[in-house]
Amino acid sequence: MSSSSTDRLGIDPTLTIDALRRSVVGRGREIEVLLAALRSGRHILLEGPPGTGKSTLLRTLAEGAGADFEFVEGTAELTPARLVGHFDPATVLTEGYSPQVFVDGPLLRAMRSGALLYVEEINRVPEETLNALVTVMSEREIVVPRLGRVEAEDGFRLVAAMNPFDAVGTGRISGAVMDRVCRLTFGYQSAEEEVDIVARATGAVADASLTAVVEMVRATREHSDLRSGSSVRGAIDMVLVARELVSIRGGAGVPLDAALVALSGRVRVREGSARTAEEIITELWERYLAPTDGASRSEENDPGKASGRTARPAG
Repeated sequence: MSSSSTDRLGIDPTLTIDALRRSVVGRGREIEVLLAALRSGRHILLEGPPGTGKSTLLRTLAEGAGADFEFVEGTAELTPARLVGHFDPATVLTEGYSPQVFVDGPLLRAMRSGALLYVEEINRVPEETLNALVTVMSEREIVVPRLGRVEAEDGFRLVAAMNPFDAVGTGRISGAVMDRVCRLTFGYQSAEEEVDIVARATGAVADASLTAVVEMVRATREHSDLRSGSSVRGAIDMVLVARELVSIRGGAGVPLDAALVALSGRVRVREGSARTAEEIITELWERYLAPTDGASRSEENDPGKASGRTARPAG
């Protein structure tokens, strides 16, 4: 591809892969593919479970490329008017339907400025709203009643992210939309990369204790009683809460309460299981993070006894 084509699409050709890799832990392949798709003017869908860095990668790339960025949170309440825009009702009463009283939504703002339109969790968006994107993606224009035709400036691309279809609250994306996007799948990062992510986010030392926290969180993703486990965000929260609990209670290590509060809302128990999320998290905490001197779990959570025990050091 010629450099002039790259410039026309709004992605700085001097942007280096190394610069992106310094900002994002791992994701070398994903960085290269996403950058190639955007520089070639393609629309792209990022698919993967929560907490796998989809938003982080795109925001970092957009910032590094100097590209404008319009963010849309995908929810069931996202109507076509909220996405495209609307006429201001109060002004219409006095001035009528004129372009001056139309309030652009994120789609039109991105089209007019040649920006990236990032739709998060696109498979939670109603089909009626998604239909507004079909013509825009293929023809690079949209016709708005009483406003007229709006054409997309060079540089406009749709980048959407979605969780796997079977996640709670998600739906299938129509074939018309899927036919107009490239698809890049994201899996969980390696254990070593997740340790690095948690260390960066919390300022903790990447030692054996931090590795144990990450191993415990990763184990939730494979547990037979869990439909879905926690992302690396659970490990980050566990380390931060554990640090403050130890400060309040004394002692050391990662208290069970830190694991429960960080993970119980993030995991989903499999239908038919007789166990609770708290029971499963307790089991995993005892396997990976329980004090090594045989102290009971009641001592682990009793502020009066915590300061006298020996436990794995906190991150």
